[in-house]
Amino acid sequence: MAMEAKVLESLLKEERAFPPPPHFVEKALVKDRSLYEEARADREAFWARQAENIHWFRRWDKVLDDSKAPFYQWFVGGKLNVSYNCIDRHLSTWRRTKAAIIWEGEPGDDRVLTYQDLYREVTKCANMLKELGIKRGDRVTIYLPMIPELPIAMLACARIGAPHSVVFGGFSAEALRDRINDCQAKLVITADGGWRRGNIVPLKKNCDEALAQCPSVEKVVVVRRTGQDVNMTAGRDYWWHELMAKAPIGCPPEEMDAEDMLFILYTSGTTGKPKGVVHTSGGYLVGVSTTHRLIFDIKDDDIYWCTADIGWVTGHSYIVYGPLANGCTTVMYEGSPDWPERDRFWAIVEKYGVTILYTAPTAIRAFMKWGTQWPARRDLSSLRLLGTVGEPINPEAWMWYYKYIGGERCPIVDTWWQTETGMILISPLPGVTTLKPGSATVPFPGVEAAVVNSSGEEVPLGSGGYLVIKSPWPAMLRTIYGDPDRYVQQYWSKFDGMYFTGDGARWDEDGYFWIVGRVDDVINVSGHRLGTMEIESALVDHPAVAEAAVIGKAHEIKGQAISAFVTLKEGIAGTPQLAEELKAHVAKKIGAIARPDDIFFTAELPKTRSGKIMRRLLRDIAEGRVLGDTTTLADPSVVSQIKQQYESQEA
Repeated sequence: MAMEAKVLESLLKEERAFPPPPHFVEKALVKDRSLYEEARADREAFWARQAENIHWFRRWDKVLDDSKAPFYQWFVGGKLNVSYNCIDRHLSTWRRTKAAIIWEGEPGDDRVLTYQDLYREVTKCANMLKELGIKRGDRVTIYLPMIPELPIAMLACARIGAPHSVVFGGFSAEALRDRINDCQAKLVITADGGWRRGNIVPLKKNCDEALAQCPSVEKVVVVRRTGQDVNMTAGRDYWWHELMAKAPIGCPPEEMDAEDMLFILYTSGTTGKPKGVVHTSGGYLVGVSTTHRLIFDIKDDDIYWCTADIGWVTGHSYIVYGPLANGCTTVMYEGSPDWPERDRFWAIVEKYGVTILYTAPTAIRAFMKWGTQWPARRDLSSLRLLGTVGEPINPEAWMWYYKYIGGERCPIVDTWWQTETGMILISPLPGVTTLKPGSATVPFPGVEAAVVNSSGEEVPLGSGGYLVIKSPWPAMLRTIYGDPDRYVQQYWSKFDGMYFTGDGARWDEDGYFWIVGRVDDVINVSGHRLGTMEIESALVDHPAVAEAAVIGKAHEIKGQAISAFVTLKEGIAGTPQLAEELKAHVAKKIGAIARPDDIFFTAELPKTRSGKIMRRLLRDIAEGRVLGDTTTLADPSVVSQIKQQYESQEA
């Protein structure tokens, strides 16, 4: 649903504020607002100075070329190699023997790779790819679990100039097939399987199904992870360990142009066809390394853990490329947060002395639902900074995270960005920014964001509307692979000269941004346009609620009525009395206009494998429509369970 003349209404008020703790400010990389002032005075000069932190074989001629907007180019004429920046340049320093990747498998096996180890493995893998006929410009699809071979393969592709397309290991054969065919990949790297909640995900089997309809693929390399028997097609399929045993160490990095493609990453579109988001080498690396270093206040002794899957952009930018470019120690975990117990994340924090934890609001709400006894079992005193990513975090989840995980001593960097943006665009700097639970706060230095009405005019502070980015930024997507018209239409056609994010937002009287969700998640109640995020936050504010999803359902008088799907904390039963209590709670927190008409209690909510709630499917259920595509759901059976519960409650 598009927002027309009337701006998105903003009703939820959050009064709590947390200035940076003095003990944190004392040692912070950024302690004052001078970076913001520098970027405001000359944005291009600011980004040029940040670009000096990475290694260039040839310096750029021009920082930004906007002559063919919206096909912007950054660091024009510059030559670099992303793999070299993430590995080789650390080898001449003490970091050569520093842990680059600390990996833990779901069954409990673990592995540590130093930067020297990573050099050995990546250069061998690069030589293996060359031996298999992969040349600069060839696309390689990587379909692996969260094992070290995944970043090794990515960095090897970057080393020889072969753009990679990582497909999340939870995707089906059909989703894999579509992504391979769209980018015309020449080679696929997969595994026999991966571990998930004690079960094996049959990656090689899925790959074989997909490849029955993928004529571009010539070779397949298979990592042995689970040891199960798999089909190996002679002449096409090769074992990773056998090829790596023969591959020599040492492979010179290709000198890549700053605008050469680094990777394609597919993100779901409103149509059935996934969008292949293209990111290039120079601007992307400058963007992710700068934001990683400054937002997470990275020090040489940090043990940094981003809990995302590398199959999503968060993993590309903030597990692999940003941290390794900064010479950081990055933690990878293969499995589920509740296997074999619900304290697995906290056990990992305790075991490795994790200092920075970056996770999703979806995970935090699951932890809330499970109860505080799980983190209480573990020593979390090593943590000094927390972060959130993936969707807006409701204030109560923020407070829970702050209290029970951070011990009320760790600042929280709530970050807003997208697959398309490549890097974080709105976020606190933890040594500078006063935090407000639920707000991503302010744009990163060198980023110009605004909230506008349907005419593209900025709305007054305290108002809501469309979230836009007013000027280009280094890590921005360059196009949609093979479809430049869709790129222009989707992101640049709504507002002249501005990138439309697809999100609704408000900015408060202090200029802080509050993301209220996708524009098509707005509900129109009697002419009032309400963001689902605010109503969901009010519901989760109630002590009985773990998670909530709100949708608009057709109503003959009001236009739309508010229906809420609610998951309760463990041990609490959904009763008619509780439903009425929750409706009253929302009315008290936000106002009578936001009072839900219906509350439906459900054990789970339909989520994608990256943790985003699929409200579209809930709308289909509420409107009695045929269910839309469920292939990207983590558990498609959840939808039929909700449908049965909904119909029985309605009856």
